Amino acid sequence: MTAFPERFAGLPEYAFPRLRSLLDAHAPGGDVVHMTIGEPKHAMPDFVSRIIAETAQDFGKYPPNEGTPELRGAFTDWLERRYGIDISTENQVMPLNGTREGLFNAAIALCPEEVRGAKPVILIPNPFYQVYAVAAAAVGAEPVFVSATAENGFLPDYASLPPEILTRTAIAYICSPGNPQGAVADRDYWANLIALAEKHDFRIFADECYSEIYRDAPPPGAMEVAMFGGADPERVVIFHSLSKRSNLPGLRSGFVASGPENMARIRQLRAYAGAPLPLPLQHAAAAVWADEDHVIASRKLYQEKYAIADAVFADYPGYHKPEAGFFLWLPVDDGEAAAMKLWTETGIRVLPGAYLARDVNGANPGKEYIRVALVAPKEETQRTLETMRDCLLN
Repeated sequence: MTAFPERFAGLPEYAFPRLRSLLDAHAPGGDVVHMTIGEPKHAMPDFVSRIIAETAQDFGKYPPNEGTPELRGAFTDWLERRYGIDISTENQVMPLNGTREGLFNAAIALCPEEVRGAKPVILIPNPFYQVYAVAAAAVGAEPVFVSATAENGFLPDYASLPPEILTRTAIAYICSPGNPQGAVADRDYWANLIALAEKHDFRIFADECYSEIYRDAPPPGAMEVAMFGGADPERVVIFHSLSKRSNLPGLRSGFVASGPENMARIRQLRAYAGAPLPLPLQHAAAAVWADEDHVIASRKLYQEKYAIADAVFADYPGYHKPEAGFFLWLPVDDGEAAAMKLWTETGIRVLPGAYLARDVNGANPGKEYIRVALVAPKEETQRTLETMRDCLLN
């Protein structure tokens, strides 16, 4: 059998198989409670199944790669309502099978083989969503992991990198609101990053799939700041999804938006290698993107769970209130040891933070954290967080 490509050899094992290897040989210390995976549990919009059933005959048709005009229009209408930006439905937006597809394929479509005669660099926040690193490996770029810690507000300081790195940079990934820390890039952060990208001629891939889950003010968007700041429309590529916004991870409706040149290249790759969303799902997705009532109701539930977490961990050393998203990034002495303790003593399953990060210069910025998903109903969330706190402080 042909060997696995060498460029993928250095990738760490995916987080959840690592967690199974860590915990599954040990019996749980109570009823099992999963707080590892960010799979929303709130109610999805009640009209989704009706629309799919009513349009089921369209499963008999090949769906268009570029999406139906109605779906693309739903994307651009939402962007205008949410961010006040006006882009073309014809050449600036395209549906995705969730953001992961786009975050990976956009690198293939847009990363050059060389930057100024040298190997390209892809900047990645550390901790990070694992697809960023796989995309860098797939295009033969050098990944540069930049720690996002409490000291820098849990957002990577790309401007602090040496010029020899920045002059080779092709793409900078950024997740805001952040997974796992819940940090939000404000307008100044985006403006400064866009200015850095303009200076060194790289693209920003803005993973904004948690944009609709927040405490108070809606987080600003990368394209919003770029457009109102007069930046090159090709400078920023944004990615959004219904998975978190609308509690529909199984619908696989996301989209990518950028300038016309970027989108032409992304669409060309999609025409050969993409998997378009079936038409009944496109019909349903268009209706979901057009509706805000269910988003407001779901966000209120998350806000109630923020309040629960803040109260439960009010006296917990180093507790950080997430600004947005639905994870707690909880400090511990050692993430693996804490995950094992919670599992064997209570049956609560959490993810060691180191599994979401990479060792850089002998240090892993996730080693002293666990990630806790606040996706369960609030009564279960309160009970589980109290048990977790008591166990960790014992």
